[in-house]
Amino acid sequence: MTRLIDLHNALFGFVQRMTEPLLPLLARFVFAATLLVYFWKSGVTKLGDGVFGFLKVTAGGFGQIFPKQAEAVLWDVSQMSLFQKLVVLAGTWAEFILPLLVVIGLLTRIASIGMIGFIIVQTLTDLFGHGGIKHTETLGAWFDNVPDSIVLDQRAFWILLLATLVIKGGGLLSVDRFLGIDAKPATD
Repeated sequence: MTRLIDLHNALFGFVQRMTEPLLPLLARFVFAATLLVYFWKSGVTKLGDGVFGFLKVTAGGFGQIFPKQAEAVLWDVSQMSLFQKLVVLAGTWAEFILPLLVVIGLLTRIASIGMIGFIIVQTLTDLFGHGGIKHTETLGAWFDNVPDSIVLDQRAFWILLLATLVIKGGGLLSVDRFLGIDAKPATD
């Protein structure tokens, strides 16, 4: 039995050493393939018109982030507070900047923490601002036979993917690695 355990440890120790640098690269690839366009399309819906549209958020942007407040003022966003305007503007920019940083691997850990925070705020807004908490298919449940609920299933995977990058950094082919931000610590 000891030989079998030794063989197992040797084989998978080798596999782990050879593939460990690939995990963050694969995580960034999966993020790009599955979530980059999702966040960018969401961000585009919030941008105003013209060249300086990134400085002015649409009523729909307020409706996505502050749905009850936007409805209360009949979508007249001029009645929204300065704080609300700044939150919507920052959230809109975050939908472009943070995913880009994750994909290229620049400040990967910080950008991934930012994305996790963004997803948490997005989820709370979906549940309480848009009323998703009232719909069991939106909230979902863990340990059931339905693996595709929007909140508890899908967003748990999103956060796990980003947590991998928080822990491991940008990995191979990242700007962080090029700049020495993610260099491996020296071993004794």
